[in-house]
Amino acid sequence: MRYLMIILSLIALACTSQEGAEQKPKQTTKVPNQDSIYSQVSQNWSDVLEAWYPRALDTAYGGYLANWTYDWQIAEQQNKMIVTQARHLWTTAKVLKDHPNDTLYQRATKLGFDFLKNRMWDKTHGGFYWRTNREGEPVLEGEGEYKKVYGHAFGIYALAAYTQADTTEEVLSFAKKAFLWLDEHAHDAEHGGYFSVLHRDGTPLTTEEQSVENLPVTWIYKEQNAGIHLLEAFTELYRVWPDSLVRERLIEMLHLVRDTMVNERGHLNLFFTSDWQPISYADSSQTAWEANYDVDHVSFGHDIETAFLMLDASEVLGNFEYDQTLSVAKTLVDHTLKAGFDPARSGIYQRGYYLPDDSTVSIIDSEKDWWSQAEGLNTLLLFAELYPDEPQYAEEFADLWKYTRTYLIDYENQGWYNLGLDITPESRTASKGQAWKANYHNGRTLMSLIARLSP
Repeated sequence: MRYLMIILSLIALACTSQEGAEQKPKQTTKVPNQDSIYSQVSQNWSDVLEAWYPRALDTAYGGYLANWTYDWQIAEQQNKMIVTQARHLWTTAKVLKDHPNDTLYQRATKLGFDFLKNRMWDKTHGGFYWRTNREGEPVLEGEGEYKKVYGHAFGIYALAAYTQADTTEEVLSFAKKAFLWLDEHAHDAEHGGYFSVLHRDGTPLTTEEQSVENLPVTWIYKEQNAGIHLLEAFTELYRVWPDSLVRERLIEMLHLVRDTMVNERGHLNLFFTSDWQPISYADSSQTAWEANYDVDHVSFGHDIETAFLMLDASEVLGNFEYDQTLSVAKTLVDHTLKAGFDPARSGIYQRGYYLPDDSTVSIIDSEKDWWSQAEGLNTLLLFAELYPDEPQYAEEFADLWKYTRTYLIDYENQGWYNLGLDITPESRTASKGQAWKANYHNGRTLMSLIARLSP
């Protein structure tokens, strides 16, 4: 009954903009088999919530347990990463916002908030540790020696969401503190945006240090992935704290993502020099570009996710430069539909690559991860609403939901598989939860779909 009530009241959750901001007119969403899809989505959200909570709550040490087998047996290794902890806090906070008297989600959010504040925050230097052990002691080796802006963005994102559910000054103060620490230490006053990796004291990693210490070269680049999630975090924060500096940084990130990261082909470049020159190996030898696919490829899931994140930011800012942002967002979605979708079964491929002088993308990784499908569903339904006279968005949404039901949802054990079974059948027995897979991408999407599809 608890989960049914959650489903029904999440109908009111849809994508509200900041109070006082001008609202863009919305069309009535209509997709093929809409009532049936609404029922299926609602049931799946109930199942997903039941799979994760209260199972993931670490009542012994605080925060959330991340690692689970395919049939939800607890895994032995339970280190805690800021990204995973923050994503669980964000999701449970969104549920609590709609159900302020629900004791399960009161407990879930309190565990997450306390762990971020008392364990993941560096009390000596400030900022979020990248990783702790299960007990909450920082793991200061390997990646753990450094602080990553990507992880910090999710900490802000979660705290801002929790502020909407728990309006006490303690929560908002911590959200402000996290933002101000990040801005003081990681913001690039000369070229804009944020450095990606910092030392524990907040000093940005230099090229010389990266070379001497033999660290990944991507750590000295500015990155698209951190950028879009900073955009996401600042959007959520501006909803609860419409501060002038937050607004300035949110506009800055919107401009960088929209006007610098999105290239003329209609997809995002992944990495950039400090002055925002894109990193590309397309003009090098075949050996070079194949060796650097991780740095230089088309990430279809990020492209279609970014379309939504840009529009969300524009709306929160009072529909700031909305038409220009919508135009670029549509370019990202249309490119993904054309180049990144499986024409036979639907589903979004993981990676593509443009060879020199080639106008057609080559698919270099045809696996279909759960998060890309989730973000695709969210954005396609939004575009079906924004463009009711262009039926491809509604049709592709319905096809992608059919794909998700067929190849990604585990009806026996609950939850979503990591990868679509059509390409990766071994995903059936892969872990249901791990550091990079919490109840966030599909959780946000299922909440959004329920709100938009509701009768």
